[in-house]
Amino acid sequence: MPKGKIIKALSGFYYVKDGDKIIQCRGRGNFRNRNITPLVGDNVQYEAEKITDGRIMSIDERRNYLNRPPIANVDQAVLLFSISEPDFDDSLLDRFLVHVESYEIKPIICITKSDLMIEAISNKIQDLTKTYQTIGYRVYITSSLEDDGIDRFREALEGCISVFAGQSGVGKSSLLNTLNKELNIDTNAISKSLGRGKHTTRHVELLPVGTGFVADTPGFSSLQFAKIEAQELSLYFPEMKERSNQCKFRGCTHLVEPGCAIQEAVKRGEISQSRYKHYKLFYEEINQRKRRY
Repeated sequence: MPKGKIIKALSGFYYVKDGDKIIQCRGRGNFRNRNITPLVGDNVQYEAEKITDGRIMSIDERRNYLNRPPIANVDQAVLLFSISEPDFDDSLLDRFLVHVESYEIKPIICITKSDLMIEAISNKIQDLTKTYQTIGYRVYITSSLEDDGIDRFREALEGCISVFAGQSGVGKSSLLNTLNKELNIDTNAISKSLGRGKHTTRHVELLPVGTGFVADTPGFSSLQFAKIEAQELSLYFPEMKERSNQCKFRGCTHLVEPGCAIQEAVKRGEISQSRYKHYKLFYEEINQRKRRY
């Protein structure tokens, strides 16, 4: 039985890529009774007498999957933030990083619009880049307009399923068009009045980039910590996770306890003040959610 990968889901149809062919399929009849829903990114077995009338017969075991956007077997999440228009938001970046870490998916940070770099923000971007690289994150700085940093960034996508996500208006579509000139994805200019772009993505689809695939996602708009408990939050800050067993008290919240290795590392400059500030904000947000419900 032939095998392929679902690269698009739209209106009850699943588009399965098998080599150079793309077969339009529906799910097997008993999938609904068994509560099985094929996802973009699934590796499947299918039957098809013609390319417009296939049927997915089975789905291979998934390595992971996201609910929103609904996509399976993700290798890495590329978090896109711009230098300007809209301004770089490190609090939102840390929020994205926590969510991606909670799914045990490898994050990559891509800072776009380097052509808008001016001296006033250059030092800030350099300091932020150094902070995240020290933690262990890969950081790429790109410009779709000037084709700057594109080749190096493209290499990071080879052979992987990558989810693109991030602040609206940072140039996701422009970057994808630069990575693969054949895509011709619709782009909209940033709204000056709102300080954000108008997102044009309507469905989840894997787009070819070299030997890899990229999902330009309409989801991730809700970044509430609905499924993350306060006591596990530090696990999603790698620089805290690696030091947490050095704290004096088991179950340390890293907020007020004496002998806290995290607070000491912040004082020594080993953990970023801004990252620690965001940790405290997120911790309080999670607690407030629990008090409401």
